[in-house]
Amino acid sequence: MKRTYIEGLKSGKVMIKGWVHEMRGLAKLKFLLIRDMSGMIQCVVKGEELMKAVDDLSLESVVEISGEIKEANVKAENARDDVELVVESIVVLNKAEKLPIHVNEKTINTDLSKRLDNRFLDTRKPKVGAIFNIRSKMLQAVTDFYSSKKFKLINTPKITTIGLESGAESFEVKYFKDKAVLAQSPQFYKQMFVMGGFERVFEIGAVYRAEKSNTTRHLTEFTGADFEMGFIEDETEVMDIIEEMFKETLGVVKKECAFDLEKLNVDLMIPKKIPRVPMSELKEYLKTKGKKLSEDDDLDSEAERMIGEYALEKYGEEFIFVTNYPWEVRPFYHMKPENDPKGTRSFDLLWRGVEIATGAQREHRVDVLRKQAKEKGMKIPKIYEDIFRYGSIPHGGVGFGLDRIIQRMLNLDNTREAVLLPRDPTRLTP
Repeated sequence: MKRTYIEGLKSGKVMIKGWVHEMRGLAKLKFLLIRDMSGMIQCVVKGEELMKAVDDLSLESVVEISGEIKEANVKAENARDDVELVVESIVVLNKAEKLPIHVNEKTINTDLSKRLDNRFLDTRKPKVGAIFNIRSKMLQAVTDFYSSKKFKLINTPKITTIGLESGAESFEVKYFKDKAVLAQSPQFYKQMFVMGGFERVFEIGAVYRAEKSNTTRHLTEFTGADFEMGFIEDETEVMDIIEEMFKETLGVVKKECAFDLEKLNVDLMIPKKIPRVPMSELKEYLKTKGKKLSEDDDLDSEAERMIGEYALEKYGEEFIFVTNYPWEVRPFYHMKPENDPKGTRSFDLLWRGVEIATGAQREHRVDVLRKQAKEKGMKIPKIYEDIFRYGSIPHGGVGFGLDRIIQRMLNLDNTREAVLLPRDPTRLTP
């Protein structure tokens, strides 16, 4: 008999394969919860021989079960509530040893560090599995969205010689007889291929920052979702694309991951219209709340949190674009407004009071780039300067932290929960 996935069970005689999630017993009846990649089902075990086989099982043992699908009599948590499987045969494919962490706990109480040490077991938990089902769907939805907008998917090097992210430390690597760094951003390469005639490009890939930030928001390796687009009028076109992306992709997740969102008790709010507010205006608001920042100051985490509360209270939105960041805290390649030499045509996107994306219109005029780099006390690498010397076009783009997006979406306490195998200043394994 051919295997059927649990989500596809309807009626008749079937055979399933999966892990033993839970075992319960009565005098003449036993219940097994069996889990596969698609879901969970309650299996009813009757008969002396079958009951004895169940007695020899351990949690997370791998089994092959054949039987008949019947209408469910009892609802089991996280399992299908419409049908159950009356067992006719059980084959133990692999008996599990004593588990180092609980897999069937109703509320996840195990220390996060211990969970990460045993991540391949941790992901078997229905609630943890739900996180990564949603992450997978979000990643696919983002890819589909950009493809539909004529963006080309590119893959850029992660071993390079240049880094363009101001203030970010790089991981050095030995590259045969030379020194190289792990890429902090695909920024240079995105711009290269916008100028290379593609006009619109995007990439989803690893990004590296050698920063000793032991916070719930930062990782040394994270997944970036970046795009760059040419022939724009200004940065508002970039924000338009971002806003449309979140409306569409969150809508896909809400519709197609409803069961997983329910497991996590998440009611996903789709943005209607994301407000766009200059930083100077928001600093005035913060001042009224006792938070004073200078003209050239960046936003700290407290300020972001307060702005998130402001967006929800005034606009009824969880998202907010903070626009016109001061030149002092932005990289040299961000364009300045013609009438504001202290500002930039840049923005951050905040979600529930946490920054999840940074974007801008880039400076494409090579003479202005040289001038702005000099203002920052740096010299532009020739390899970067060259891409603007042979017919550069107005362009802009954004970099997202996908891990942080999932963390905000699902109300997770720590970004590490949204990453299969997170890397931070203290964790290099598994």
